[in-house]
Amino acid sequence: MAKEQNWAFPAEMRPKPEDWRFELDRALDAVVQLRAAIPDDAFTAPLLGTERIGNGVVIRDGLILTIGYLITEASTIWLTTNKGTVVGGFPLAYDQTTGFGLVHPLGRLGVKPIERGSANSSRVGENVVMAGHGGAAHSLKATVFAKREFAGYWEYVLDEAMFTAPAHPQWGGAALIGAEGKLLGIGSLLVQEKIDAGTIQGNMIVPIDILAPVLDDMVKLGRPNRPPRPWLGLYATEAGPRLVVAGLASDGPAENAGVKSGDAVLAVAGVKPASLADLFRRIWACGNAGARVPLRILRETSTKEIVVSSADRADFLKKPHLH
Repeated sequence: MAKEQNWAFPAEMRPKPEDWRFELDRALDAVVQLRAAIPDDAFTAPLLGTERIGNGVVIRDGLILTIGYLITEASTIWLTTNKGTVVGGFPLAYDQTTGFGLVHPLGRLGVKPIERGSANSSRVGENVVMAGHGGAAHSLKATVFAKREFAGYWEYVLDEAMFTAPAHPQWGGAALIGAEGKLLGIGSLLVQEKIDAGTIQGNMIVPIDILAPVLDDMVKLGRPNRPPRPWLGLYATEAGPRLVVAGLASDGPAENAGVKSGDAVLAVAGVKPASLADLFRRIWACGNAGARVPLRILRETSTKEIVVSSADRADFLKKPHLH
């Protein structure tokens, strides 16, 4: 662990207390390190690995917010504060729609929660702090360079995600902190964006605003109290004008229905999807999990009609053991 912490951003890249209108160190102390161990036979192990490390953010006493993929199917979680306190954690909840995960610490962290704000309070071009565990040395003075729709190949869509640069190398579960010292979002991905004639690397941030409608359900039930969306286990990507199947979840609904990697999706329920986000929204419009989803696909030179019996993705995941 010590070796992993033996790094720091150059001083000129770090946020400085005098540049902000809030108590910087207190806000940064709300970010903890999160380590999760996942069983070898877990459904997500081949894609996400069995040892996951990232960040979590204390948003109230006894509750840590993180990005869900860090804790999905976790059998063990360890949390470490900036002051070196280490306690175990329980994977309390995961919401596939937002991507958020919640962890309940199984001991006292001695950390003051950070107040939640709104992503709407931050404009494109505004300076923010991208904070990882480890205080200012592991935090970046960043800029919001875009706010727009985001679609992820794993059947995931955000109506408006935030994008910041420069990129934080330990982005998973990192805290995006705004000018008022409030939490604006949670780090999810490393992205590469075309800007003018070149490209920049940045982070995609899940906005904090979409947590409030589901937070109480997640705490009480472990997931939002709404019917699950239909899941196909279809990893799609935009390849020029076409939407192409880049991969399939092993033994998932799409694979079992006969969909193959390399297939191009021409239509969902008779309608041509206009984008990756539109593809997933049209799948979800077919009903709740278990709905039959008609696909028209192009395989090499042949067009095929395939009906996929969708599923609830949560049914494929290992459930946490109660402590």
